[in-house]
This record gives sequence, C-alpha cells and structure tokens, in this order.
Amino acid sequence: MDDSLISIVMPVHNAEKYVQQTVASVRRQSYENWELILVEDASTDGTLEVLEKLEKSDSRIRLIKNEGEHGASYARNAGIAAATGRYLAYLDADDIWSRHKLEEQLAFMKEKGAVFTFTAYEFGDADCKGTGKVVRVPEKLDYKRALSRTVIFTSTVMFDLGHIDKELIYMPHIKSEDTASWWKILKSGVIAYGLNKVYVIYRISGNSLSSDKIEALRRIWNLYRKSEHLSLPYSCVLFVGWAFRAVVRRL
Repeated sequence: MDDSLISIVMPVHNAEKYVQQTVASVRRQSYENWELILVEDASTDGTLEVLEKLEKSDSRIRLIKNEGEHGASYARNAGIAAATGRYLAYLDADDIWSRHKLEEQLAFMKEKGAVFTFTAYEFGDADCKGTGKVVRVPEKLDYKRALSRTVIFTSTVMFDLGHIDKELIYMPHIKSEDTASWWKILKSGVIAYGLNKVYVIYRISGNSLSSDKIEALRRIWNLYRKSEHLSLPYSCVLFVGWAFRAVVRRL
C-alpha cells in the first residue's frame, strides 16, 4: 500500500456526455499522487471508447470493464478491490471536483486523525454549473445522527484504508447503497468528520435517480425498515426528520 497515494473510484455507465469533464477535474488536482479507477458498467453509448482514450492519455488512470451491467454498488466494490492507495475517494461520473479537493481533504484527515471524512457540496445544473444551493455539513456524524439526515454525498467521501478495513466499506447491493454503506460503517463505531467547505458540484439532471422524489421517499423508508430493521414508530420519527431536512437542503 502506497501511504501517500489516493485511489479514486468512479463507476461509469452511459456517461459519454459528462465523463471527460469529470476526469479533467481529477487531472487538475493540486495533489498529484492519485490513481483513478474507472469501472465501466456495460454502457450502451460511446462511454467505453471515451474511457479507453482517457486511460491511454494518463498512466494514473486504470480502466476496469464489467461483464454485463451490475449497477453502481458492484462497480464501486470492484474499484475498491483494485485500489492500491492508503486513501480512497469516490467520484461519480457526472460530478466535478474543485482543484484543491484532494489536497485539502487529505490535510483535514491528518489533522483530525479521521478514517472517514466528507465535505460540503453545491448543487449544479445539467451543465454542472453551480446554482448557489450549498449543502453544509456537521463537524461530526455518528450512526444515530446519520439516520435522520442524508448529508453525506458520495463524491465528497474519503477513507483512510490504513485504519479501516476494505471489507467494512464494500457497498451492499440495494437501492441507496451509498447511504446504507455509511450507516453500516458508522454503526461499527466509526465517526465521520465533516469538512464544511465546498469542493464538489453535484450535477442534477432530469434523469437522475435522486431527482425522483417519490422514489427517494421509498428508498429511505425501505432502508429504515428492511435494511436497519428499525421499529415502525422509530422509523416514522426518523422519516419525518429526514424529509424535513431534505426539503430544507433544496430550498
């Protein structure tokens, strides 16, 4: 394991329009000791051709091709398994990082002695231009507090694999696998530290799963009841709190 290397895992499916811009934001990073693991998940557009060109253009970029379409959790887990760095970060194929994201988040992790960190982010439009709507994050987050707020956005997360086992961060193959994964990690006793500075633009497009509000409600409820096996009354209390914060976050 390279103690200064940051492994970046990016699942990619039908992202031909966006992925070059996203990868460019990685290549512009002020922190240069990274590897980018692109996990191609049976795209039906020209994504694979774009990724193959990107891999040839930079020795720090590696391409993994899934056999068949398996979804984001499977793709991220394949990337986690292939990661060789001490630190691991996620980036979705349509989001954008600011130039100092890796450098400053790594410094924050070392300052706090943290194994799990996340940052603030800004909603972007279909062109990934910031809308001014910023999601601020708490200084710390434990399992109990995380249940009522989905404030951890995947493209802001970084782990220290020197102090957390890969087995713990593998994502379950369910809807809202990222949230379920954060809860699993926090439930083990890990504390997540929030860096309340915007380093990520979260692109919201019309076909984004997260833009389907009814589906989002179903997913969080199913996590409470089927994944966490929480009681009906407790689930209701958490659900109300989660819904309120979700609305406020988008105002």
